[in-house]
Amino acid sequence: MTEIIDLSQEIYSGMPVFSRLPEVKITMHISHEEWDGITDSAIETPSVNKLELGEHTGTHVDALNHMAPEYREQSIDTMPLEMFYTEGFCLDLSDKAFGELIEIVDLEKALAKANLKIKAGDTVLLYTDHYRRAFGTENWGNGPGISASAVRWLGEQKISAFGVETMNPGVRKISNKEVHHICGELGFTHYENMINLYQLLGRGRFRFIALPLKIRGGTGSPVRAVAVFDL
Repeated sequence: MTEIIDLSQEIYSGMPVFSRLPEVKITMHISHEEWDGITDSAIETPSVNKLELGEHTGTHVDALNHMAPEYREQSIDTMPLEMFYTEGFCLDLSDKAFGELIEIVDLEKALAKANLKIKAGDTVLLYTDHYRRAFGTENWGNGPGISASAVRWLGEQKISAFGVETMNPGVRKISNKEVHHICGELGFTHYENMINLYQLLGRGRFRFIALPLKIRGGTGSPVRAVAVFDL
């Protein structure tokens, strides 16, 4: 028997997106009534919707070619699926305030508190409670984020990825750009816009699955991220 916890945001028209990224628009492309040639129906029921969105919409993973120009050949369709199907665990960093950096010492303390150790290939999720605190508010873009030194430390543990609730892994204009560059340099990635991480706290390890779409040349992809517990 298994329990599956959904870690992914809903995708809908007008949802918050990172600065300068495409707005999300979902419209009905064709209805059942149109398909069937019904012209006197009082309702229209969608048969196919049209999606307009960026690769980095909602809960998504960044491809290595998103990190910097020198990684341009490492698009999402070239990245091994093993990176997105891993063991994982979640660390409690909910004491971090808006705009505050998550440092190495914070990760070490959270690991000790949870009695966990990082293994090569892990996905490490960082719970800050930012989604419940700030989604849909003026502070949504002002979350805590990982520092450059802390992300390098994670990468040196040979993880596959880390995940955050915020729209960006680092703090904007402080560590965010460097965090991306370090991920590219060390060959690991990150997930953004995650939810329900509080449901993982204190539960140890789980199977983490977040497969991306196979977008040719893609710089990232929305994912349906889940944590799977064997009961």
